[in-house]
Amino acid sequence: MIGVWPPGQGFSHMVQDITRIEQALNKGKDLYKSLFDQVPCYVTVQDREFRLIRYNLEFEKKFSPQPDQHCYSAYKGRSQRCEICPVKRTFEDGAPHSSEETGIDKDGNQSSWLVKTSPIKDEDGEVVAAMEMCLDITHTRKLEEEVKKSEEKYRLIFDGIPNPVFVLDAGTLDILDCNESVPSVYGFSKNELIGTSFLSFFDAPDRTFYASKLKSLNVVNRAKQIRKDGKDIYVNIRISSSVYLGIGALLVTTSDITSRLMAEQQLIQAGKMAMLGEMATGVAHELNQPLTVIKTASSFLNKKVITREKIDEETLGVLVKEIESYADRASKIINHMREFGRKSEVSGEKVNVNGPIEKALDFFGQQLRLRGIELRTDLDENLPSVFADSNRLEQVFVNILINARDTIEEKSRMRSHEIGDKKIFIRTFSKEDIVFIEIEDTGTGVEKAAVGKIFEPFFTTKGVGKGTGLGLSISYSIIKDYEGSISVETEEDVGSKFIIQFPVLKE
Repeated sequence: MIGVWPPGQGFSHMVQDITRIEQALNKGKDLYKSLFDQVPCYVTVQDREFRLIRYNLEFEKKFSPQPDQHCYSAYKGRSQRCEICPVKRTFEDGAPHSSEETGIDKDGNQSSWLVKTSPIKDEDGEVVAAMEMCLDITHTRKLEEEVKKSEEKYRLIFDGIPNPVFVLDAGTLDILDCNESVPSVYGFSKNELIGTSFLSFFDAPDRTFYASKLKSLNVVNRAKQIRKDGKDIYVNIRISSSVYLGIGALLVTTSDITSRLMAEQQLIQAGKMAMLGEMATGVAHELNQPLTVIKTASSFLNKKVITREKIDEETLGVLVKEIESYADRASKIINHMREFGRKSEVSGEKVNVNGPIEKALDFFGQQLRLRGIELRTDLDENLPSVFADSNRLEQVFVNILINARDTIEEKSRMRSHEIGDKKIFIRTFSKEDIVFIEIEDTGTGVEKAAVGKIFEPFFTTKGVGKGTGLGLSISYSIIKDYEGSISVETEEDVGSKFIIQFPVLKE
């Protein structure tokens, strides 16, 4: 019991006990004061008039408050209480409150604080004071504002890019984001596309193919896609790896090349029509032979009918077979002309280049023979396939054959060829996943100064009115469309060799 000591203990023991108790109390008081002062935020204790009763060292260093100064005066240099005050609410309901406040601090700077209050009650449970803890988050909010401005700036840049840009999930190829240029090209709004698959822009049979391309390549050229209205468009696609909201992403940019391709197609088609005109003489000769045979046979039959002479069955059978055979031959020539003259597709397919070479020779070979040009071929029967369009490749080979024919004829005009000197050699082979086509002639060759220009549009070494300068340019464009290349080895007065290369089509 306090105030009673066991018998035998003197007054000195009592003094020692009191001293120890006071030391313990003082030690605890010092500990809690030290903890209070060392809290790494602003801590104050305020009375009901919002005057500062206590505050920690952090608050004192920041605001240098005066005795009995109001909190709003110390914090913000205000003459009256803030409109939003969690301390006031704590005094009203005796409960803790929190808020985030923004305002001008004592130094005149824009500041932000996270505020938390707690009531201090007397023995009767009455709230006599409130503790307020404030964490200065001004730096954090400024950083957030800078980040927001940066995001807005880059969003403006992103949306201002004139080409469609997509952010795709690297795994699923779903569209995570896209810019404002997408609707004008594809017809879909941004909200319609977010969360859908980028592959939905492709025809269903092509989606697996393009999924592989998008995940493995940086560039996909001449991809056919479908707009919202069902119309086809052709685009070049550029792909780069990125990160979006913490996940692996692909940044995909598309360029609509539909108009350019259509213009190229018109130019290619015009080139075909010009070539058909070039070959009119040879085609007329090709058609004249079967028509002559048919005419002769029909005249013989007509004469027999008029004279009522009997025709033996063997002779009649031979005539009928000849008429049928040469009619088929004429039909084949006409069908080939129709097929060659049709507008080619922009897309490609699996092609063995020997096929279009043989078609070109069927079409153009007679012209070469009529001019005494010997044609030698060495076509690899086991040639692997490439990705191209057979009709367009045939146009390439006919273009080069026309060029070879003209240079050989020019050489003949300049000086007489030796017997057997007018020749064209065609060879195909493959090496290290590349298919090679070599077309060599014994013409005039090309002077060194002109070699670098022969694939340019409208460049020609022929005389005025003898060439448009588009044949080799069109051929170059077609070959490039299918990731191929064309080059020339030439020597003046000896001849030229055109070397075409295509990558082997991988299954």
